[in-house]
Amino acid sequence: MVRLTRIYTRGGDQGETSLGSGERVAKHDLRVSAYGTVDEANAVIGCARLHTSGRADDMLERIQHDLFDLGADLCMPEDDPKGAAALRVSMVQVERLEREIDAVNAALQPLDSFILPGGSAASAELHLARTVVRRAERGVCELAGRVALNPAAVAYLNRLSDHLFVLARHLNDDGADDILWRPGVNR
Repeated sequence: MVRLTRIYTRGGDQGETSLGSGERVAKHDLRVSAYGTVDEANAVIGCARLHTSGRADDMLERIQHDLFDLGADLCMPEDDPKGAAALRVSMVQVERLEREIDAVNAALQPLDSFILPGGSAASAELHLARTVVRRAERGVCELAGRVALNPAAVAYLNRLSDHLFVLARHLNDDGADDILWRPGVNR
């Protein structure tokens, strides 16, 4: 467990922050940006949870824990000597997302069009979370193009955006309340 006794340290006042390895990097470093966007996605999911309960809320709580795991994974460079013992996201977590996607998607009405974010409050919030997750995925992929990263990190984010999409549809009365895109409707 992490024990936080001081909230501010003044260590970042010069535009740098510490990675899990202790290495100091610029706050705009790709790695910091990547795990910062993962944190943002977690916060948006927290907002969505204000409108969920039951099984959907249980899934989202697990996902929030996974996202903290992912942040811990991303803040510890793979090539650091401490990296071997670091917390890493695993394919088991990716596979759990896949099982949940399949189970939720099985009950959904088939799509005949793209859908607009909206419907219920929970659905709208999950669509927002999905777009933040996609941005996090782009950042993690950019980082992976420059340094060694846990491959499960990218897979997790890729699967998570799909999970949030089907869960958003589920929370729109299994797709019955989805708002379908009508191409060119305003021409």
